[in-house]
Amino acid sequence: MTVAESLAEVVRREQQLLDPARRASPDRVRELLHPDFVEYGASGRVWDRAAIVTALSAAPDASGEATGFRPVLLGDGVVLLTYRVLGATGSLRSSIWVDDPPRGWRLRFHQGTRT
Repeated sequence: MTVAESLAEVVRREQQLLDPARRASPDRVRELLHPDFVEYGASGRVWDRAAIVTALSAAPDASGEATGFRPVLLGDGVVLLTYRVLGATGSLRSSIWVDDPPRGWRLRFHQGTRT
């Protein structure tokens, strides 16, 4: 996979995590999250993989429209993705994705900051 293809795949996977149909399915969310996933939420809460899977399935609707995706290759198999969510509770988002063969790109870290 080329660098451009990898960056596009990371954006595609992030968008899947924003899709209510995917978020409602714990198994489908687990496919995208690294086993050591951590999120620093806009509320200040720290989430692990199990907690975020449960929370997303309980409330699958996204908080707004995601826009301005900017993926940057940080090193072999590591991509930083930043973007903005527009809506009533707008936020800046950052995600770190790692290549996890043979599963592909998986989300390792996520942070949201309210705007």
